[in-house]
Amino acid sequence: QVQLVESGGGLVQAGGSLRLSCAVSGRTSSDYAMGWFRQAPGKEREFVAAISWSGGTTLHSRSVSGRFTISRDNSEKMLYLRMNSLKPEDTAVYYCAGRLGAPQTLPDVYDDWGQGTQVTVPS
Repeated sequence: QVQLVESGGGLVQAGGSLRLSCAVSGRTSSDYAMGWFRQAPGKEREFVAAISWSGGTTLHSRSVSGRFTISRDNSEKMLYLRMNSLKPEDTAVYYCAGRLGAPQTLPDVYDDWGQGTQVTVPS
């Protein structure tokens, strides 16, 4: 059983930055990919970024590419999402997720989910 706990969300002005963190506990393997997803009110959950176990493969959605960076520290069992140049359209609940195998962009293939952390960027 894997537990994921996000933190670091909050209210930030447009153009500002935040770093989200996701603490991983429980049993994971060296084939455990992780990702960030977000869900705005009235919208479906959407892919933000994903990373392989080694960190050698990263994926970022077009909407955040160049502004957000996913990273992980396996020794600390942590996943991060650095968010720069935030926009009002980035407002959402952000979730971290994990799965065995390669990083993927579809939320349905992830097995483990955190409870989410709210990010609000006022317009």
